[in-house]
Amino acid sequence: MAAPVALRLHPADNVVVARMDILPGTKVEGDVAAATRIPPGHKILTRAVRKGEPLRKYNQIIGFATDALDPGAHIHTHNCAMGDFERDYAFCADARPTDFVPEAERATFRGYRRPDGRAATRNYIGIVTTVNCSAATSRMIATRLEPLLAEYPNIDGVVPLTHGGGCGMAAAGLEMDVLRRTLAGYSRHPNMAAVVVLGLGCEANQVAGLMTAEGLKEGPRLIPMTIQDEGGVAKTVARAVGFLKELLPDANDVRREAIPASELILALQCGGSDGYSGISANPALGAAVDLLVRHGGTAVLSETPEIYGAEHLLTRRAASRAVGEKIVKRIKWWEDYCARTGGEMNNNPSPGNKAGGLTTILEKSLGAVAKGGTTNLMDVYEYAEPITAKGFVYMDSPGYDPVSATGQVAGGANVLCFTTGRGSVFGCKPAPSLKLATNTSLYRRMTDDMDINCGSIVDGEESIQESGKKIFEVILKTASGAKTKSEAMGIGDDEFEPWKIGATM
Repeated sequence: MAAPVALRLHPADNVVVARMDILPGTKVEGDVAAATRIPPGHKILTRAVRKGEPLRKYNQIIGFATDALDPGAHIHTHNCAMGDFERDYAFCADARPTDFVPEAERATFRGYRRPDGRAATRNYIGIVTTVNCSAATSRMIATRLEPLLAEYPNIDGVVPLTHGGGCGMAAAGLEMDVLRRTLAGYSRHPNMAAVVVLGLGCEANQVAGLMTAEGLKEGPRLIPMTIQDEGGVAKTVARAVGFLKELLPDANDVRREAIPASELILALQCGGSDGYSGISANPALGAAVDLLVRHGGTAVLSETPEIYGAEHLLTRRAASRAVGEKIVKRIKWWEDYCARTGGEMNNNPSPGNKAGGLTTILEKSLGAVAKGGTTNLMDVYEYAEPITAKGFVYMDSPGYDPVSATGQVAGGANVLCFTTGRGSVFGCKPAPSLKLATNTSLYRRMTDDMDINCGSIVDGEESIQESGKKIFEVILKTASGAKTKSEAMGIGDDEFEPWKIGATM
């Protein structure tokens, strides 16, 4: 039997989603025929609606009709718009006890056990810069050190973590706190065998201030340096390379061992989303998250502007009202932030998202939340805060992928899954980044970049649960050392991007 040309996601929906390029006059459901050409991933109306009537997908409101529309209409930005409506936060209404796998039967991965007991999935040398002014010097150190690693096969590489901040900003306050929290998170990340913290010397974000504020202790594997105190770039490079060269034998002296999957912290990201994101890759990743949580692990959802309009689905799963209120508090912070800075929460979807079939931020958010699976929301963190809870958690962040992922890794994420429908090439050193394609066409077109094809769900060849199990198994293999596509190509040095909240002065 031929697969249907369109997908119905819920009986109460008044739109279906095109599985392929649909020509005018093609029957999409029952007697409903497409009135115009419908691109893959786009929506078709299945019953007449009045002007102002809600349009529903996933049995949720994704927007409102701007005109009276007939069945078969192509539903997109030309006839579907945002509108105000009440969300029922219903705190904890959908919270349920988690069906944990018995400890003796839980999955493991082969990782590195650090002296402090934490689990690592990779083994990098890091150069963490306090300010943009030390960025070039950090790259010089990495370039000088990298050739020496041929003799040390257990070291994955040298990653210079550069950024555009650290000066021209307030010396105290929220933005400095966030920057320092981020830099400290990478400096103490278990995937780092050793770190040089490198400053210029006269910046607002002083090395000494960072160390004191974040409780970082100088030692053989954490080396603070400033270019001005060392006597310039050449001397700094020579001294840093000298320090690190002595550390290489110890950094290389690690062996992978069996570690419970409960010690994985999985970062969840989506970018270059399309109309299939909420149908295939995101719910499949959610199924993998449910498995990880059942095995005692942690998964962290982020990108607050991209859960906007779907936050009620998270508050309903909150383990306590206090946890649910934290989500609402972050939403209100973002509404105020946008009002103060002249932005708007509906600045999404992006042009690429719209080309792929997404129409409003409500539709995008409903799909994005699916990455978080179905288990209870155990806690909510501010950007780059250390993640300590087990289970499904949330971290506040912008929707811009590099900034969001940077916060998650700073919080302790040691592996990352990134769903994409248009095609992302994201890498995330020191954490491995897996790319999940939402459709088979993308997977075939960008096979050198995509790690997993979730388009098999749209193609009717695999269920969401089957795909989720496959993703979970790939996560374990990746945590055990199997290289991702981005790692094989050396991508991940340039995606470090701390959140800039305040003014540049």
